[in-house]
Amino acid sequence: MLGVPSPFFRTIDSRNGAVCMMEGKERINFASYDYLGLSGHESVRAAAVEAATTWGVSANASRLVGGERPYHVDLERAIADAYGVDDAVAMVSGHATNVTTIGALLGPKDLILMDQLIHNSIAEGANLSGAARLTFPHNDFGWIDETLSRVRGRYERVLIVIEGLYSMDGDFPDLAEFVKIKRNHDAWLMVDEAHAFGVLGETGRGIAEMQGVDPRSVEIWMGTLSKTLASCGGYIAGSEALVTYLKFKAPGFVFSVGLSAPVAATAAAAVRAMLDEPERVARLHANGQRFREKAKDAGLDIGLTEGYAVTPVIIGDSPRAVVAADKLYEAGINALPIIFPAVPEQQARIRFFMTSDHTDEQIDDAVAKTAEIVHGLKDVDLFESLRS
Repeated sequence: MLGVPSPFFRTIDSRNGAVCMMEGKERINFASYDYLGLSGHESVRAAAVEAATTWGVSANASRLVGGERPYHVDLERAIADAYGVDDAVAMVSGHATNVTTIGALLGPKDLILMDQLIHNSIAEGANLSGAARLTFPHNDFGWIDETLSRVRGRYERVLIVIEGLYSMDGDFPDLAEFVKIKRNHDAWLMVDEAHAFGVLGETGRGIAEMQGVDPRSVEIWMGTLSKTLASCGGYIAGSEALVTYLKFKAPGFVFSVGLSAPVAATAAAAVRAMLDEPERVARLHANGQRFREKAKDAGLDIGLTEGYAVTPVIIGDSPRAVVAADKLYEAGINALPIIFPAVPEQQARIRFFMTSDHTDEQIDDAVAKTAEIVHGLKDVDLFESLRS
């Protein structure tokens, strides 16, 4: 209707990094989760090749019935050590990791409290569990405290779920306050670090490192292998008892094939590269802060972002966001719109993902072009202009 092509499912003809080739043109790319640029890292790529050569390209069975593999153990040890907790378990899908973990741990006699901006995978897992479910105002630990003071006695187990870095808005919670609240009410705390691991903290270990919180004070750490770790899948990290339970009881683990050797080896090598090269994390922080400050100075609405890996430019209605993204694409910048129902209709936005590989010039160019396009569309009646 607006005379623009769909911004979704465009073909990318190169590595999806800070720049990429699309439709024969190199574009500055802000649609990649490769936060630390590790998908092109020499040691990470070499680990994938060596693993494929040694072990083949599939685990060929579930780990429960087909036997354990050394590359799974290596990856899970690397993740657990990075978090400073007992153990970890890796699964073949980040989304399924949340669904199956929550479904396995909670039941009809329990309560799940989810931030109103929580990821779909958490909500789906909560639905699967059969537990009572409540969403709480974004980052409002006081609301949880007041609510559990009234209703805690009605439930056997209570799970509070938050994100380390919110993927739509780029902000984060006060972890210490959530730990305090869950202790006061004998609840479990789960932190989804899909976009926080590799991003927050001096060495990328996530929100616990950033805010100086003991990682063992959180019962369930979740993350994905597809962002910083340049691979595919998900993980849960925490106590030995939690991991053992999930290995025997979580359907998404028990009844699913194990990670392939190249996938697992890639992620393990990426953990090591992240810890060995903290300068990558420092560059990511600098890039995120530069984009945030430049966008603010340009009069763009960047919402709640703290300027790490994720910064939205909030535009308003969905058609305007789609048109703005298309104009950006034509100007050589790939950044996708987020529209209703993924966000409320008047909160449609273009979402920018930073990487450590973006240059100052690329960031400045992207902000300047975005500001020109967004401000130019501000008072335009899109449908009236279409009719004329």
